[in-house]
Amino acid sequence: MTARILIIAGSDSGGGAGIQADIKTVTMLGGHAMTAITAITAQNTLGVQGIHAVPTEMVLAQIDSVASDIGVDAVKIGMIGSAETAAAVADRLSRPDLAQVALVFDPVMVATSGSVLADAATIDAFRALLDRAMVATPNLPELDALGGEEAVLAHGCSLLVKGGHAEGETVIDRLLETGEGEVARWEAPRIDTLHSHGTGCTLASAIATGLAQGMPLEPAIARARDFVRLSLLDAPGLGAGHGPMGQQYVRNDGLFTGPALNQITLPANDYVVSVAFYKQMGLKQIVDSPGAEGIGGYARFEAANGVTLSIHVDENVGDGTAGGITTYLESGALDAWVAYLARRGVRFEQMPKDEEWGWREARLADPAGNRLCLYQAAEYRRYPPWRV
Repeated sequence: MTARILIIAGSDSGGGAGIQADIKTVTMLGGHAMTAITAITAQNTLGVQGIHAVPTEMVLAQIDSVASDIGVDAVKIGMIGSAETAAAVADRLSRPDLAQVALVFDPVMVATSGSVLADAATIDAFRALLDRAMVATPNLPELDALGGEEAVLAHGCSLLVKGGHAEGETVIDRLLETGEGEVARWEAPRIDTLHSHGTGCTLASAIATGLAQGMPLEPAIARARDFVRLSLLDAPGLGAGHGPMGQQYVRNDGLFTGPALNQITLPANDYVVSVAFYKQMGLKQIVDSPGAEGIGGYARFEAANGVTLSIHVDENVGDGTAGGITTYLESGALDAWVAYLARRGVRFEQMPKDEEWGWREARLADPAGNRLCLYQAAEYRRYPPWRV
């Protein structure tokens, strides 16, 4: 069933942030976006020229309308509009029909341009939403305004501390849990661009979509981070100020958090004979690496529906004996995925390691002894590298 995400946030007339960024994100990730608009803004890439709050009763009416008919699998809250609306929304989301739905709270206070989007009373009212949230996603200035890490965690929600506003060439995001402290972190090179309007909205909506699709929180965050980074890299460069991101250009095949079944590699004794056999079977050869002087070799084939199969002559076996079958599961956030599995008792023969052929791999065996490789081909690939 299509994941249903209710977005409670303000409208951005320039299409860079708010409801517009949320809808684009949810749609590109395969969910169905529904909205309860809390405020209408007149804004562009240079700033916010006007804000008109939607009456609290109308915000609640929008929530009730979609929840009673379509249903809700996750909720994302962004710009809330007023203290009255914050309190009323928190109460509405705590009622039985929505009380168990995952809630991602992005406490929007200031736009990328610097415009203030929440007054002191509204920020104070955020406490009720934190009590209801599964995870909060403030940037560093917003976190300070909320009282810091311990103050947020005291509400019982998870906290994603975003490092985009910190100094340095590396952006570090940390996931904190009440009573446990840091449980996961992600590091990536900073993307230097002026066109970053809507990063927070996009991240929170992407997390909510993952949760609505049944993903655990950590993998949902990992995929959401990748989506944001791809959107930054693909920003169309519109406007004279902080322009919108490029959510519309992000491909799902670059966002495997895991598991995504990629291929099976079969052992072979004779490279030439095996290649000829699979060509005769009607498969298209897309990688031809026979090895030096007839030793070793790797070939990959593609079926008509795009599925791939590989053969590998293992030069390390030494006596012509074929090695074992290996099944490959792909991830766009290998380290976070492996850490998540390891904490839940999965044992690995090899933790994530950079290999000479450009992949990062972790290896393990299933209960029957079958070989598995979890891997990440490259952080931001659009197409499988063997087709480039």
